Amino acid sequence: MKKIKQSIFVIAALLLCSHSAFADHLSQVSSACDLKTLDGKPAAVLQELRGKVVYMDFWASWCPPCVKSFPFLNQLEHDMKEQGVHVIGVNLDEKVKDAEDFLAKHPAHFSIVADPSKACAKVLEVMAMPTSYIIDKKGNIRYVHQGFRPGETEELRALLAQLVMENP
Repeated sequence: MKKIKQSIFVIAALLLCSHSAFADHLSQVSSACDLKTLDGKPAAVLQELRGKVVYMDFWASWCPPCVKSFPFLNQLEHDMKEQGVHVIGVNLDEKVKDAEDFLAKHPAHFSIVADPSKACAKVLEVMAMPTSYIIDKKGNIRYVHQGFRPGETEELRALLAQLVMENP
């Protein structure tokens, strides 16, 4: 098991070091996205976070692994915000009330937006939940992570720390 984790980390590190196939994909994604606050107002969070490292997590209230991921996302925002890492939760529920009920039970201490048209999810080809995108300071999607497994959180933190150290 340890060898598998090391292999995953090495592959992820190599992907970070190579030129991303998603180069400046965030510009294309943000123009296609119709992100809203939970009360229906436009949310321009992707444009506002240019120059920052972003951990963008797609989730839904009916997703058991999403429930398990929220403590990690809260801790990640708390621990790495000062270093320039920002966590955004993108909700894909059809009804805002489902997201609000979920958040009443599992509070988020990070930005939450909704993708009511699922435009972002379609452009990014979200196939499972949760799916997270790690975006560098230039707006390049550098890593995609599907699912949530507590044993992988340290590797994700290491990837984020590496991106924080890179020059924009």
